[in-house]
Amino acid sequence: MPQPPQEKKSSTGALPFLASNETLVASLYSQSGAARWGLSQAQFVCGLERSLRKRFQEGDPSPGRLEEYLLTLHMEDLALTTACIEGSEAAWEYFVAEYRGYLRAAAGAITKASRYGANPQELADSLFSDLFGLMDGKRGERSLFRYYHGRSSLKTWLRTVLAQRHVDYIRSRRRLESLDAADRETPALPPERLQHPPLHDPHRGHYLSCFSAALQHCLRLLPTGDRERLELYYVRQIKLAEIGRQLGEHESSVSRSLERIRQELRALAEQHLRDAYSLSDAEIQQCFEYAAEDVPIDFRKLFPEANPGASRTNRKEPA
Repeated sequence: MPQPPQEKKSSTGALPFLASNETLVASLYSQSGAARWGLSQAQFVCGLERSLRKRFQEGDPSPGRLEEYLLTLHMEDLALTTACIEGSEAAWEYFVAEYRGYLRAAAGAITKASRYGANPQELADSLFSDLFGLMDGKRGERSLFRYYHGRSSLKTWLRTVLAQRHVDYIRSRRRLESLDAADRETPALPPERLQHPPLHDPHRGHYLSCFSAALQHCLRLLPTGDRERLELYYVRQIKLAEIGRQLGEHESSVSRSLERIRQELRALAEQHLRDAYSLSDAEIQQCFEYAAEDVPIDFRKLFPEANPGASRTNRKEPA
C-alpha cells in the first residue's frame, strides 16, 4: 500500500497567509459546505494548508498568487475528503453512497478488453480500504485522501488512481509471466536474488511525447479568446484581476473561464490521444500523470508568437 507523503514544512508561508486572511477563509469554508460534515473551520484550514504546501513546494509566492490558487480549487470535494480524513461518519457514508457506483463504472471502462482478466469490481472496491486509511484504530492516518489537494475534481482524481492501479496490475502480471517463462528455462533462484527494485516504465518517454504533441495540437483548436486567456495567465503571468480589467470582466469570471478552458483542453487532448495514438483510458491517464510529474507545461514554448513585452488594455471580447 502506498504511504501518504510526509508533511514537510515549506517556505510558502501557507499558515501565516491563511491566518491573516480570515475573511477569505470564512468565504471558502462557507462555499465548501464543510459544516454539513461537522468539519470545523480549523480542520478545513488544515486541508487548505496541505494543498498550498503541495502546490508551492519551492519558492515564496506572493499573497495574491496564493489567493488566486485557492480560488481555483474544487472546494466542495476538498471539504468532503478532509472530513473523511478527520473521521466524519456522515462524510464517509456520503462518499460511499455517491461514489461507489461511479468507481465501479470507471473501473469497468479502464479494464475493458484487458487481456489480463482484471475484475473491475475488485479494482474499484479495493480502493475503499486505502481511502478509509484505518491504522491502529485511527481513521485517516494513512488515507489516500491525503493525496487529494482539490486541483482537479474528485471524480477525475479517483479515475486517475484507478488507472494507475490497473497499470500496476498489468505490470505485475507481465512480471509473473516473465518469471514463469524464466522458471521453465533456468534453475530456480534463491529468494534473496528475487528482490528486484521497481522497474522503470519503458513506455514513459513515448507517453510524454504523445502528450506534448496532443497538447500542441489541441491548443490550436481553441477559440482565439480562450487562447488569449491562457497566454495572459500562463505566458505573461498576469494576475486574474488585471486580466479582468484588460478583458472587461470580473476577476471571478476570469477564474471560471480559465477552469472551463483547462477542462475543455483536457477533454480535447484525451480524445486526440485516443484517436491519433490508439491509447486506452488507462494509458491516457498515465500520459497525464507522467506529464504532471516530469514535464511542467511551459506555455511560452506553446505560444511562440507571444511577445512578453506587449500588452493589451481595455479589450473586451464581443458577446
